Amino acid sequence: MAGANKSRWLVLLLASNGGLGYAPVVPGTVGTLAGIPVFFLVSRLSPSAYILGWLALLALSFWVADRAGRLYGVADDGRIVIDELVGYLVTVAFLPFSWGSAIGGFLLFRIFDIIKVFPASWFDRRMKNGVGVVMDDVVAGFYGAMVLRLILYFV
Repeated sequence: MAGANKSRWLVLLLASNGGLGYAPVVPGTVGTLAGIPVFFLVSRLSPSAYILGWLALLALSFWVADRAGRLYGVADDGRIVIDELVGYLVTVAFLPFSWGSAIGGFLLFRIFDIIKVFPASWFDRRMKNGVGVVMDDVVAGFYGAMVLRLILYFV
């Protein structure tokens, strides 16, 4: 039983981005904050290393979000915020770290995550499992990435 408790603890720790998902208000926004220091660290990676690392995180997040949803009894429980990290890292992918990019990416990702432009809305409504929980944020991340790059190009 001790091993099961450790596994449960680790899943919930990862799903909540180290506990940020337990914030009493706007846990998705608070959980996205984990992305800024991660962006700082991974922005120095080569594009291929970034992609490989992100794909590994994506696969982990599918499993963690699904498992945490089962533990909480709700597929997309608000405490599950690993999907915000994955989506935010799409928004800022391949950019050099700067506070402007980090904060702009944060704001744009949150806007697109909240409004759920298709196909994010489809994943959110139709896929009540770890893949659906994460994929709506991946889509939001792509929309955020496009707008952020347009802003950076013109500014």
